[in-house]
Parts: sequence; C-alpha cells; structure tokens
Amino acid sequence: MDTLPVASGDAAEPLTPAQLRELYSLMVAVRHLDTSAIAWQRQGIIPGYAPELGQEAAQVGSGYAVDTTRDFVFPTYREMGVARTMGVDMVAYMSTHKATWHGGLYDPLESRLAPIQAVVAGSVLHAVGWAHGQTLDGTDGVALTYFGDGASSQGDIHEALNFAAVLKAPVVFFVQNNGWAISVPTERQVAGGSVAARAAGYGMPALQIDGDDVVAVVEATRRAFAHARAGNGPVLIEAMTYRRGPHSTSDDPGRYRSLDEERDGAGTDPLERFRQRLLADGIADEAFFAGALAAAKAEEDQIRTGIQALGSRPGTEMFDLVFQETTPALQAQAANWREESEHV
Repeated sequence: MDTLPVASGDAAEPLTPAQLRELYSLMVAVRHLDTSAIAWQRQGIIPGYAPELGQEAAQVGSGYAVDTTRDFVFPTYREMGVARTMGVDMVAYMSTHKATWHGGLYDPLESRLAPIQAVVAGSVLHAVGWAHGQTLDGTDGVALTYFGDGASSQGDIHEALNFAAVLKAPVVFFVQNNGWAISVPTERQVAGGSVAARAAGYGMPALQIDGDDVVAVVEATRRAFAHARAGNGPVLIEAMTYRRGPHSTSDDPGRYRSLDEERDGAGTDPLERFRQRLLADGIADEAFFAGALAAAKAEEDQIRTGIQALGSRPGTEMFDLVFQETTPALQAQAANWREESEHV
C-alpha cells in the first residue's frame, strides 16, 4: 500500500555506502543493548524492560530520518532503538527502566525526544499538539510519533489522526505492526487487518512497508517527512515487522504462541538480512562486522556501569514536580510522607 506521492529532492537521494555501514552499526548497537537489558533485568540491575528484538530495522531506519535541529519525536516505552539512533544518552534513557526517573533523565528539548510514554497511545496526541504549534509558528518542524498495532485500537489514535488531518499538522504516525497486541494477534484486534488502510478515512496518505528492511524504512520515513514538511499534512506509515520475544520482561509469550509459531512468523532476522545485503553489494566485509560488534559490546559495558551507578532520586520530587504552584492537598500529602518516611 502506497498512497504517498513520489518523493523528490533530498527525500529521494539514495543512501551512501558510509550511511549504510552506519545503519548497520546502529542496528548492532541496538540489538546488543536490547538483549543486554533483558539480562540486566534477570540480574536485578533494572526491574523491568520492554524488548524490541526483531524491530531494529523499523526503529533505526525511522530514527535515522529525523532532523534533530528541527523535528521532535514522541516515543512509547519500546523505542530504545530510536533514541539510540538519535544520539540520546543511553544511561539517562535507561533511568526509566531502572525506575530512577519517570520518562528518562535526558533533556527532551536538547535531544528532541519527548519523555518516554508508558500510556498506550498517549504519545500521539502530544505529537499532534506540538505539530500544530509548528504550523501556528510558521516553522517547518515535523513530529514523528510511534505506536503499535494494539494501540491502534485505542480511541486516542483516532482522535489524533482526525485532528492532524483536519489541522493539516505536520505529523508522521509510525505504526510498528509487530503482529501482537501483547498477547492478541493483530487479526483479532485490527478490523480489516491493516492499520495503514484506516488513513484513507481521515484523508491522509499512507505507506505500508517492510519494517524488517532498514533501507526501505529510511526511504519511506524520509518521504513522509518531506510530505509533511511541505505543508501537505500528516502521513501514516505501517511498518510490518514481528516481535520475536515477550511484550515485556514480565510477559510469558509461551502462553499465547509456540516457539514454532514464533519462528515461522518472524521470518529472516533483519540484522542478518542487512548483513548479507552489505556483503553481497561489497559495501562491508567481515572485519567491519567484527568491529561493529566489538564497539557495541564496549558501549554496553559503559552503559551498564552508568546504570548501576545511578542513585535514587529524592523522594520529595514526588511532590515538588507536580504543579508549578502547590496545592493544600499536595502539601498535606507531602507532610504525611515526610512524617512516615523521614519521621519529621
């Protein structure tokens, strides 16, 4: 499905060999950090994590298209790969999974990544609001917002799509259809089987792409950005991929699918698929791949050390950072908390 006009200009420029190698290095870094985070949870270093095994191409490819000098990204709790691609400090990002800070310790304004959103479908409305602000200000920033096939059944998604289309807000809605809404297969909760098909009802173009092909993801996201930046309104991208592991570290996928079903549905590993493409095209060799993996392992060591060094935040922040001006009820709660925890 492709209802977006053919791209021109920068959006149509092919990726250079150097950019292709960079994409591979990013995917390796994301893959290694993702699998390491699961191990950290098992070791008690972090209390919880939402894996993204198999979605590296969708996340790295889309994040690679972002212009961090003017665009803004609104993630869910599963966009570690996007954050890493955008250059966000990973210790600060993982602080949320460490339960040290809500939404991440990184600076959203500097990084251009909004705080991590744990509310299903919550980030899309924020994206539309920010994008409409760009229209009102006459600036050319584009909002990129993420959600899954399961979240597409939430009412917030439909409200956001409608508002964005009516306002012609520069938003790229990026759906990672990983085949599972937690424990429910897509065909049992997405009427018609396609999220991209719904875009027509809101009068916006849509792209349904191979989410396991990182080059296809970059090209599609660039096209969508160019369309929105030119004042043509929002675009919906549905990246077809597969969640190869659990929904979260507290999930047991064996309760709703077998290992055989997972292997059959997952298809070719997007990382290995891209590796073979680079080899076949003579763009990279075994020495490059070995170097990329070594760099990923060294990065993981640094991030793990940083996460373990994170201390607890002051408990008073629960009350200090709620409202600009406190309320009597909040003051009473703070006093009760101090009495119980600090015996003040």
